[in-house]
Amino acid sequence: MTVSSNGVPLARLFAIAYRMMIAGLHERLAERGWTGVRVSYGFVLLAARDGGIRGTDIAALLGVSKQAASKLVDGMRDAGYLAREPDPDDERAKRVVLTDRGHALLTAVEQIYAELESDWAALLDEGAVEAMRADLTNVLEHAHDGRLPTITPP
Repeated sequence: MTVSSNGVPLARLFAIAYRMMIAGLHERLAERGWTGVRVSYGFVLLAARDGGIRGTDIAALLGVSKQAASKLVDGMRDAGYLAREPDPDDERAKRVVLTDRGHALLTAVEQIYAELESDWAALLDEGAVEAMRADLTNVLEHAHDGRLPTITPP
């Protein structure tokens, strides 16, 4: 099967759509009182939500130095989204875990993503959005041994 080379490349459309979704997310977060939320917060919150994550793993996830990751975690801790706790597997290490406020922010993000998808469904129709989700899931799982990979910053 040959894919037409006419039109805008999919990579460019995905990049534009991603930026549009993230801009819409942050606009709606701010409208709901979630100010000062940076794009990088989402990657850390998702990584920490299921039992926490070590700071060194945050640095690797974000592709930044340990010092930069520590500074980000400190800012998120100061904002009330994260806490540091002893790592049960290594007494010398700390795990970064979500606080109740961090969980609340993730809940707000998921609600807003659902709203943004509903906006697309109103334009395209719900079946088209679900077909797009299924197709993207299929492509991504095929490329990653049958599972969706961890999301990382662009």
